[in-house]
Amino acid sequence: MRKKTTAAVIGLSIAGFSVLAAPAASSHGYSDQPPSRQAMCANGTATDCGNIQWEPQSVEGPKGFPSAGPEDGSLCSAGNGQFAQLDDPRGGEWPSTKLAAGEDFTFSWTLTAQHSTTDFQYYVTKDGFDPSQPLTRASLESEPFLTVPYDGAKPDAKESHQGAVPAGKSGKHVILSVWTVADTANAFYACSDVEF
Repeated sequence: MRKKTTAAVIGLSIAGFSVLAAPAASSHGYSDQPPSRQAMCANGTATDCGNIQWEPQSVEGPKGFPSAGPEDGSLCSAGNGQFAQLDDPRGGEWPSTKLAAGEDFTFSWTLTAQHSTTDFQYYVTKDGFDPSQPLTRASLESEPFLTVPYDGAKPDAKESHQGAVPAGKSGKHVILSVWTVADTANAFYACSDVEF
């Protein structure tokens, strides 16, 4: 009996140590203004989203966009298969946010863990974009319309960036927001469906 009790105590001690020794979660976050697909899933505006509804901050993939990063067609999920629902264009029927082309807008992120940051970048789809198709590099303007450099600094838990949305846009578009972490190999990706 004493041997069984001792073995159980040792086993529980090892299990407890393993949990305590597990690496802490690194940076996480998502764009919430304009609301990203993962934000829409988390707040219940969009349904049939899978696991992302419980962890909108976890859309993390390889950094280096646009020359590297997730593959075309999986940009909204950052190439993370468990969040593939974010890549489904839903026939162009994701809930969208109305924006005025050419006017200033405050883009914001919710960061559940801050981390040393390279920058935040915002891309928008080209004129003639078909919102019923998965997002690809070819469907995005080649340059971000807004870049916010951080030079390794840590952003706030509630991060905001002021900038003008591109002029001359009309109809449905997607804004791809990319938060590039400075000291890991990853970035966080978010797709926001908008209508100009």
